[in-house]
Amino acid sequence: MNEVLWAAQVGYPPLATLQWLPLAGALLLLIMREQDLALILGRVLAVGELVVAIDLYARIDVSTSVLQFAERVDQLAYHAAADGVSVLFILLTALLGALLSFYGMARQQITPVRLLSVLLLTEASLMTMLTTMNLLWFAAASAVQLALVGYLLWRWASSPEESLALSRFLQYQLFGWCLFVAGAVVLAWSHVDVVGGHWSFDLFELLQTPQIGKYQSAAFYLLFYGLAVRTPLFPLHGWLPNSAGYGLIAVGPVLLLGVKVGIYGMARFLLPLTADAVMLWQPYVVAFAMVGVFFAAAMAFRQANLRRLMAFAVVSHTSLIVIGLFTLHPAGLQGALLLAVNFGLAITVMLLMVGYVYRRTGTTSLDRLGGLFDRVPFIAVAFLIGGLAILGMPGTPGFDAAHLVLEASIETFGALPTIATALGNVAAAGFLLWAFQRAFLAPRPRDVPAARIARTRPMEYLVGGATLVVLLAAGFWPEPWLKLTDSATQALSAYFHHG
Repeated sequence: MNEVLWAAQVGYPPLATLQWLPLAGALLLLIMREQDLALILGRVLAVGELVVAIDLYARIDVSTSVLQFAERVDQLAYHAAADGVSVLFILLTALLGALLSFYGMARQQITPVRLLSVLLLTEASLMTMLTTMNLLWFAAASAVQLALVGYLLWRWASSPEESLALSRFLQYQLFGWCLFVAGAVVLAWSHVDVVGGHWSFDLFELLQTPQIGKYQSAAFYLLFYGLAVRTPLFPLHGWLPNSAGYGLIAVGPVLLLGVKVGIYGMARFLLPLTADAVMLWQPYVVAFAMVGVFFAAAMAFRQANLRRLMAFAVVSHTSLIVIGLFTLHPAGLQGALLLAVNFGLAITVMLLMVGYVYRRTGTTSLDRLGGLFDRVPFIAVAFLIGGLAILGMPGTPGFDAAHLVLEASIETFGALPTIATALGNVAAAGFLLWAFQRAFLAPRPRDVPAARIARTRPMEYLVGGATLVVLLAAGFWPEPWLKLTDSATQALSAYFHHG
């Protein structure tokens, strides 16, 4: 694994800019007294972050798997770099940050500038996770992000049961974070034990360590379970239904689920650093993921609340992503990562639309919804398109990604497990379409007059429309994203031997 310094490609440090721009912006907003000006500045900074991400994409050399734009500060153990996979997730993060800077401001009970500051700080932590080559930096940024989302759950949850959502979130996430840190310590310990010298958590140095089997298995368990909680993967998903049902409706879930940092962490650190253990435990991971597809689909059909139903949709489709990742096949790896980004876009547009529904009705209980299509057809159609994107319908980026995953699964695991997984995706189609029918097409409750349901506002058209444009554009023109990730996934697959 090699790297190219940023100075050879661009005249400024883009990865440091992606981290420091939102951080500096958040601190500036917190000290500004003019709230309207601060709100405008915050949105400008969020859009500026997206511009930097697009510039990074325009400058990356997609023909090589070499990590690029590398930045180092040895005194701080700071080491950042990016490849096609990193840039893919960076673009998604910057886009979601820009969208949320406009979405969240509509809730009157939230102090807009304070919320925007938290969003920018969260974006800075996500950018650090997506660019760092150091396990401890990844863990530190992850802790910051989880603390910020926990703050949002505590401060601005939308239900009287928010204490339950917060406690479950903290219990699971703290447990997962401790497991990840322990796995990083095991790898650093093995580095010292095998080659001597200083403790190192740097990806490049750890990859040069001739790992011992017992260390690999321990590190794999700890890193995998720690990241599986973040993903979330069955059966470590218990925090999500409560957080979705009783916590924030859109902002917090988008920050946690829109960018699948758990999947990214598996691809960046888990697979290359514990390759032998991955090969050993691959069948068991895939078996649990396949069970998760059906378990979550069955649980989704039992939900009476749209938010909890979508939480189980997340678990079901995350399982499909993990199956693709653990095929260890170039096509499966590429399909899984593209599916994670497609899923992030799709779940974002659905969560935003559910948030807009809640603003109008004060509820997400399916028996209290209905008849919304007549009043807010754009919100209904946007929700439907997001659901179809999750299912991998043609014209969405999930279509090509799902086919890559299924083709790799057939080659790796055979036809029967793949067919079973595909049937689980069909079940997912059932509960998402059922939710759409109940919320938007079913008869409206008699005690909810149509006049109470406000029409779609211009800002809602902007946020929802921008998300749909990106989603559909990526679906109809997938070639740039396939080229962006091809070299990186080929290099990742080279760590494993295929029969």
